[in-house]
Amino acid sequence: MARILNGMSIDVEEAFHASAFEGEIDPSSWSGFEPRVGPNVERLLALLDRHRVKATFFVLGWVAERHPDLVRQVHRAGHEIASHGYHHRLIYHQCRQRFREDAGGSKKLLEDITGEAVAGYRAPTYSITRQTLWALDILAELGFQYDSSIFPVRHDRYGIPGAPRFPYRFRTAGGRSLVELPPTTISLAGFNLPVAGGGYFRLYPFAATVAATWYVNRIEQQPAFVYVHPWEIDTTQPRLTRDRLRWWRHSVNQHKTFDRLARLLALRRFGPLRDIVASLPDEPAAVLDAPALERGSMPGRRGAWSRTAAPRYETGSDT
Repeated sequence: MARILNGMSIDVEEAFHASAFEGEIDPSSWSGFEPRVGPNVERLLALLDRHRVKATFFVLGWVAERHPDLVRQVHRAGHEIASHGYHHRLIYHQCRQRFREDAGGSKKLLEDITGEAVAGYRAPTYSITRQTLWALDILAELGFQYDSSIFPVRHDRYGIPGAPRFPYRFRTAGGRSLVELPPTTISLAGFNLPVAGGGYFRLYPFAATVAATWYVNRIEQQPAFVYVHPWEIDTTQPRLTRDRLRWWRHSVNQHKTFDRLARLLALRRFGPLRDIVASLPDEPAAVLDAPALERGSMPGRRGAWSRTAAPRYETGSDT
């Protein structure tokens, strides 16, 4: 059986950019911290190269401005450069104009560094929610081709529970076309359980990630999306908070992340998110707007949007 291509992405930011610390670490102090993103990204590049995998690197503009050679290194290695915004501000803490400046500024900076158009965007902490769907129109206006920010889960900081679980092309409320690549979930007892990325990748047993990605590929015939942050493989980073629970959530199982990622790369077929986008139908399926989400009537939960053809590569079996 042909193997489905899954999406691999790296959210390139420093540990102190994590939204969990926004109440303790003022952005004006960021420049005073030791930069650690470079060596961690280089370790990930070497790992991806060993497994012959290309990925999407969602680069924070703040990082790109200070480490343009690192961005060029990633780009020269054949990976996709995409935007993670500029200042790592949650979208629902921004007005529309400020968001336009943040996303647009990051896009232009990355394009100036690489000389290549930036197609993808991922919001800090997946902060496109029902209240910030207006951001999708702005992303389309700015020339982004796809977004990967709508987590179809219930969470106190992000998520739209009624949103489709699988990749889809849609029209924004303003009439523009965009592709959405939702982070991977498993549907259990009527609830979507997030899997395969970030803290979930670290917290769950590795066998759970293997089983979840197998199920999404083999049973649901859809691509899974795995993401990590460079700081999640940094086991010697300095402690950034005195809050025990907050630090535990940030650092739990960091010593296992790199090895788990290596093992998963050997088990599944991965590529950059732009390759998933290229596999989708050209025509949008419907309009994605807040009323449709509130009604719970979005296609894709069981309907047409969940039946888009997933990209497949090489013959073999997924274990």
